[in-house]
Amino acid sequence: MAKTLIKNGTLISENHKQKAHLLINNGIIEKIIALDNENEIELRAIDQVIDAEGKLVIPGIIDDQVHFREPGLTHKADIYSESRAAIAGGVTSFMDLPNVKPPSTTIGLLEERFQIASQKSLANYSFYLGTTNDNLQEIQKVNPQTICGVKVFMGSSTGNMLVDNPKTLEGIFETSPVLIATHCEDESTIRQNLEKAKHYYGEYIPFSQHPVIRSADACYLSSSLAVALAKKHGSRLHVYHLTTAKEMDLFDNTIPLEKKRITTEVCAHHLWFDDSAYQKIGSWAKCNPAIKTAADRKALVEALNNGKLDVVATDHAPHTLQEKDNRYLQAPSGLPMVQHAFNVLYELFLRNEISLEKIVEKMCHNPAIAFNIKKRGFLREGYHADIAIIDNTTEWEVNFSNILYKCGWSPLEGQKFHSKVTHTFVNGHLVYENGVFHEEHKGKRLTFNR
Repeated sequence: MAKTLIKNGTLISENHKQKAHLLINNGIIEKIIALDNENEIELRAIDQVIDAEGKLVIPGIIDDQVHFREPGLTHKADIYSESRAAIAGGVTSFMDLPNVKPPSTTIGLLEERFQIASQKSLANYSFYLGTTNDNLQEIQKVNPQTICGVKVFMGSSTGNMLVDNPKTLEGIFETSPVLIATHCEDESTIRQNLEKAKHYYGEYIPFSQHPVIRSADACYLSSSLAVALAKKHGSRLHVYHLTTAKEMDLFDNTIPLEKKRITTEVCAHHLWFDDSAYQKIGSWAKCNPAIKTAADRKALVEALNNGKLDVVATDHAPHTLQEKDNRYLQAPSGLPMVQHAFNVLYELFLRNEISLEKIVEKMCHNPAIAFNIKKRGFLREGYHADIAIIDNTTEWEVNFSNILYKCGWSPLEGQKFHSKVTHTFVNGHLVYENGVFHEEHKGKRLTFNR
């Protein structure tokens, strides 16, 4: 494997910013070298030199929630196409959800997906086991060292993965050997709200009703139940894609992340959009849980900074334009975001809403800590060389010609950004370089210190 020197970059890791050189050897970060110690570098032994002068160098982003749609839904996306988009966005590891066809609700089906990824994924990968009202025995077979977690849909889902049996929920929270990740929306509340909307609007419900139908109350009822179950059983709970100010009262920011039994996630689109997006982009803003009010968005940013929200992810969920460009009741929920999540957070930095160090903490360090991922998520000597280099001096615009998702569209189309990933390393291999992909090497299965 090539020995690579990334020189003169501004390294951001562990709440620290420094200008330094970084040496990669045999897939590992071998040495971080201060600029005044250049004599420590034996240049004759270097195979590849990348000058990162004027650029940011960060750990590879770890996205703990994506829907790459394979197997069974590959007309929307697949592991190759979406891992490629992820790499272009600086995402070097992902954890994929079980609502594919057939749903990944057995260990056997789950391992089939790992096999597909080993042949196709440019990024490192893991997959969640899906839960149902009747697969508790499968959950208990999970190996905590090789599987990221189990996913519980406590709100609507595809297939048979809505877990609404109280006895089953108790069993999952009591006996799961691994982290439980939850989608929290109360299904009965949503159904009642939807019936009211149908009664008032008929078949022509405006998209602005989405956060009314999938309301803040529906979110709070479900997330508070998940928290109560986790506290009752001492479970390791990770609450996905929180969207409301009200829910922030459920979570603690006085405990170090390493010691938390209940951790939290917010998605990039909930930090970026508010409910005015429904008027602007209609179905392209429809996702579950719904994008809420400007006040909710502001509360999420505040909670991200004060430690009540631990992780930023994408819930990358592509659908074809033919599927998405429909009336409210027909348009599926979900947004493709994995290529652009860092860019969104960087714009929040430019608005003075978050620091660069905090972005790296929430997108790189904290997923690694919360999931106990082995030797990833940091720029540390001895860690896997998963690295992104970012040009923060160039303005560019999202358009159909540079969107890499298989679905071909983005809710951010037309948005100007002021950061761009120029290089991405996965396990020490330069996989992406100024728009060119080097696909000889595939990502690796994530492993966990549990």
